[in-house]
Amino acid sequence: MPTTGTYDRDVTELSPAPVVDVVAGVLQDARGRILLARRTKGRELAGLWEFPGGKREPGESAEAALARELLEELGIRVTVGADVIAVPQQYPHKRLRLDVRRITAWRGTPRGHEGQALAWVPPHMLASYAMPPADRPVVAALVQPARYLVTPSPGDAKSWLSGLQSSLDAGTRRVQLRAPTVASNDFRPLARLAVERCRVAGVEVLLNADVDLARELGVGVHLRDEQLHALAERPLPDGLPVAASCHDADSLVRAEQLGCDFAVLGPVAATASHPGAAAIGWHAFAALREHVSLPIYAIGGMTPGDIAVARSHGGQGIAAIRALWAQPQL
Repeated sequence: MPTTGTYDRDVTELSPAPVVDVVAGVLQDARGRILLARRTKGRELAGLWEFPGGKREPGESAEAALARELLEELGIRVTVGADVIAVPQQYPHKRLRLDVRRITAWRGTPRGHEGQALAWVPPHMLASYAMPPADRPVVAALVQPARYLVTPSPGDAKSWLSGLQSSLDAGTRRVQLRAPTVASNDFRPLARLAVERCRVAGVEVLLNADVDLARELGVGVHLRDEQLHALAERPLPDGLPVAASCHDADSLVRAEQLGCDFAVLGPVAATASHPGAAAIGWHAFAALREHVSLPIYAIGGMTPGDIAVARSHGGQGIAAIRALWAQPQL
């Protein structure tokens, strides 16, 4: 879906610098641990941990660049596998695109040939390591769901719960309970039942907009765009997820400042749920995500088939209602 000319011009003004292409690899050992390297003293962002790799040379493919960098840095010969994510990121004095690939095999023992410390880290511990902004979305891509289900507004409660259960059975692992046509007090008992089902399935659940009910039920909250600018601090304690719907760079930056765990950005394509909203397209999505290191889901006309496209533009994956709502089994 092409973006509008006006939107593209605004984004270009925000991000005028040329892009530096960087490649990095995800090496995972037999115990499931992932290799991180620490940036050495005297380098930009010294002391931070990152996925090993380096800059692409002119005319060099991403695969060739990654193989060369890992040979130079770690002394190993690698087989480069599938894409993980490509993160566009803006720094104070440069822009880069971090292209991350799985390493499916390697020969030799990884060692810090440039004096860098190395660490083999369990996936659930990756987020505890201080990293450059571009590497943080990589961690999310490795350990967090690529699909974020937004529930349709309930009609018949029994059918709605059945549809939710079908979605959970189909593999949904992150859910936003949203009921825009139902009064808060009326939705409360249904939300409680839905939360119980999500907990049994081990699924992360957030409530749309209702901070008080989220606190009462002990679950996360998904903030509307206008709530971001009204709140002075993160509305829930650490351990309960906070997400936000965003439509521009200011909202994304505010979501990160507020301590949100992830964001949803769009509409990327035309969507039946918001027929009057102009689609921003993938070019603008990638340009906007440069300004924060949050995991960001693309929303608006998305299907599971768009997950790979979202990842290639720095997205965590896709958020959707219809495309992720499994039909109840009657």
